[in-house]
Amino acid sequence: MSEEIAERKLRAPAKAVKSFSLLRVWTIATSTVTQLVRMKTFYFLLAFAVVVIAAGNFNIPSTPAKELSMIKKVSFGSMDLFAWLFAIVSTALLIPRDLEDRTLYTILSKPVRRIEYLLGKLCGVLVVVGVSLLAMWAICSLVIFSRESLYVADEMALIQEDGRYGAEEVEAQIALIREQGLRPELGFAVLASFFKAAVIASVTIFISTFASSSLFTIITSVLVFLIGHAHSMAANFWLQETENNLFVQLLLKLFKILIPNFQIFSFSEGIVQGEAVVAALVGQMGALTVGYIVVFLFLSLLTFVDKEF
Repeated sequence: MSEEIAERKLRAPAKAVKSFSLLRVWTIATSTVTQLVRMKTFYFLLAFAVVVIAAGNFNIPSTPAKELSMIKKVSFGSMDLFAWLFAIVSTALLIPRDLEDRTLYTILSKPVRRIEYLLGKLCGVLVVVGVSLLAMWAICSLVIFSRESLYVADEMALIQEDGRYGAEEVEAQIALIREQGLRPELGFAVLASFFKAAVIASVTIFISTFASSSLFTIITSVLVFLIGHAHSMAANFWLQETENNLFVQLLLKLFKILIPNFQIFSFSEGIVQGEAVVAALVGQMGALTVGYIVVFLFLSLLTFVDKEF
């Protein structure tokens, strides 16, 4: 009887494996988050906090509004720097670390598609980048709000002691401080930093699929990022120095695909300086970010699928 049951189990058809599973992607993403946390990658938040607090306590002989503007520029500039640099370094270390620990062999020996592995790794990095940006945004908000409240209180006390200013002049002075203080629109500047970090992370994961080492991946990704900030300048120079024929135009289109224009994500600078938020522009940047991620994931898959693990 037991032999008959065993024979039926052997004859039973194997369960079909889904060609793509979001659950498998999410499992790899969560393990990537755990891996990055164990690598103590969040320590850079301490350095960021030191920079922001130092900027908030650095007094310069200027008006309160200009001081707040300086604090915001330093804080959001540092946030942007830490975000894209963290995205490059953390992504560059993932695949080599999995190869070194032989984790990659274990994962791919299971019914896990290579696109699921790549997408899971990228999603894990983006989760950590998103959490890091939220933490940095909280630190920035605390510093800006505290300095704004202090400046408003000092301005009110100074005006009351002087007694020469009317109610309208007092409101005008406070409005200038509030304009450069903590505003909800600054959240879109954080979102712009996330878009930029997401694009450079997808570029880095593409480079890591064929790079010989993590150091090579990091250096190449940083070079791509720097070239991407001079995107328009390089394209215009190329057109001026060469004949504007069909071949040059095709090369320029390929250049624009392989080297993302990171300068377009600098719309956050205007938001930090107090400019109005254009919802359509934010939507376009979000769609462009998704487009870049799809392109570089596809390129990553083309190179990663031929590797023998």
